[in-house]
Amino acid sequence: MKVETTSLPGVLLIEPDVFGDARGFLMETYKRSRYAAQGIETEFIQDNLSYSQRGVLRGLHLQVPNAQAKLVYVLQGEVFDVAVDVRKGSPNFGQWFGATISSENKRQLYAPVGFAHGFCVVSEVAMFAYKCSSEYAPEQEISVRWDDPAIGIEWPISDPQLSQKDKAGLPLAEFGEAQLPRYES
Repeated sequence: MKVETTSLPGVLLIEPDVFGDARGFLMETYKRSRYAAQGIETEFIQDNLSYSQRGVLRGLHLQVPNAQAKLVYVLQGEVFDVAVDVRKGSPNFGQWFGATISSENKRQLYAPVGFAHGFCVVSEVAMFAYKCSSEYAPEQEISVRWDDPAIGIEWPISDPQLSQKDKAGLPLAEFGEAQLPRYES
């Protein structure tokens, strides 16, 4: 497995080992000991699967106080995946990292606690899987505006399909101190 650090400390781009032949391929999408050896010692307790059409953008989401680290990958199609540091006091506050992950390149993205996460579908459809370090708590979920100019994400689409929740997302600057996680060095 190849693990690449990104421009945001803690956010990792992962290329699992893939074993293939004329019949197809096999890959381990997660093995606790292998990931722990790479510094990902997160205990994942919930798995999610989403299916979306081209142009759908989901995010930017996080939970406070029941924060979630996420390990994401694509089972079908292709997405542009994004993590944004939203930890108050972080030297990287408001900075983002994005990468194309797909069923073809088999990459994964790890976003630790304290990062908002989102993705947009760039193929006809995408089946997107992710592991979470805490259970989903809808009453604790907040949405940061997907096109917040202060963050400046360079999405590969300009007119995404959004949920009502994501349409109501707030710019990062409008969240108060208590609404965002704190940076702990």
